Amino acid sequence: MTQQVSDCTTLHNGVKMPWLGLGVWKTKDGDEVIQAVKSAIQAGYRSIDTAAAYGNEEGVGVGIKQAGVSRDELFITTKVWNADQGYDSTLKAFEESRKKLGLEVIDLYLIHWPVKGKYKDTWRAMEKLYKDGAVRAIGVSNFHTHHLKDVISESDTVPMVNQIEYHPLLSQQELRTFCNSNQIQLEAWSPLMQGNLDNPLISELATQYGKSPAQIILRWDIQNGVVTIPKSINENRIRENSEIFDFNLSEDDVARINALNKNQRFGPDPDNFNF
Repeated sequence: MTQQVSDCTTLHNGVKMPWLGLGVWKTKDGDEVIQAVKSAIQAGYRSIDTAAAYGNEEGVGVGIKQAGVSRDELFITTKVWNADQGYDSTLKAFEESRKKLGLEVIDLYLIHWPVKGKYKDTWRAMEKLYKDGAVRAIGVSNFHTHHLKDVISESDTVPMVNQIEYHPLLSQQELRTFCNSNQIQLEAWSPLMQGNLDNPLISELATQYGKSPAQIILRWDIQNGVVTIPKSINENRIRENSEIFDFNLSEDDVARINALNKNQRFGPDPDNFNF
């Protein structure tokens, strides 16, 4: 299995995507996000995940430039926000994101949430951006199985990625099975349950493996074949989150963590959101 920070999974169109990335949700634009991005890249991260809705694409762009790593080594993700969904408005939103990030080509562009009545038109715009070479891969975020089936049934392109809330209390087994069978790479947001790491099993395994609870969970993500993007602005924590490539959880321990599932969300349900 994956043994170094820069290791990648291969998306169904052949594009390589790192298993580990830095998430920048709720990271302030300007110095805070610039420093987080630089710290991550210096620690060996090659993937940064932002979104138009985070309001920090400009800072991410500055951080990328200041980090001094060549552009073709990096994998940058951003997302179209709900208010911008629809065909023409998605194309316009993409241009805005590209300009703020200061990048010609985006590695991965995602539909942020499945806005009813709009996400299929949004997907057509994503397909155009992909065919035009403006993005290297396209995907979705927060899509349930029925949303994915809806998109797949009416388009030429199967999403390459589905970024969802995924952690030991919400392991989304049915959705994982569907994505695996359609070669859609799953990616975990809030992998660390927004800091709710106090769990007896996770603590026991952390002691057993000589790792932190966060490292146990991030390793579990990767061994389950799920890309993970923990968010942090703390340089030491960013580094610690990347130190998950020097050990393996046993199959039994992966299964024990899988069994913690309670279908418990810390974020909104994609079938029931109003933003």
